Amino acid sequence: MNEVLTTTEAAKLCGVSFRTVIRWVERGELNAYRLPGRGDYRIPLDELRRFMKAHGMPEPSVETAERRVLIVDDEPGMGNAIARALNLAGYKTAIAAGGFQAGTMIHTFRPNVMTLDLRMPHMDGFAVLDHLKEAPPPVPLKVLVISAETQDRLDAALARGAHGVLPKPFRNEDLVSTVNRLYAAA
Repeated sequence: MNEVLTTTEAAKLCGVSFRTVIRWVERGELNAYRLPGRGDYRIPLDELRRFMKAHGMPEPSVETAERRVLIVDDEPGMGNAIARALNLAGYKTAIAAGGFQAGTMIHTFRPNVMTLDLRMPHMDGFAVLDHLKEAPPPVPLKVLVISAETQDRLDAALARGAHGVLPKPFRNEDLVSTVNRLYAAA
């Protein structure tokens, strides 16, 4: 698997603090790269596995890695509300403010589920669905459309490749149960 981990994620898999992981990287014991601008380290999962095996540590399971959901919504309040509900359910979330940003974040954040609003400026949800067909993501990805659009438009999203729809407004319980179902199928 080509997944990339943060120092915090690697630390959880190893049962140590993130500062310990940073020391391993800085001493050259664990190979990692730095993000431009921010300087945060990223560790390829295969490299972490190599390191753990060399030091007699139990191999990390992919299932122990955080469950990731990318939220694509141009309304900050809605994006934050979805993130809050999913974070409380144990998901790691990231928010993209539009379709273009989502295209980049699919490759860097590597989610298995993406929530997608249909009505956004510049690149709407339908264009995102079309793009996913043309350029499949690097990981298995299930798309949940969350929109206040008409049922006909929600059905059209399903026909264009969405794996589920949730009309706005929605209950947090419905959001979490739908994401759980899609995540299990990813």
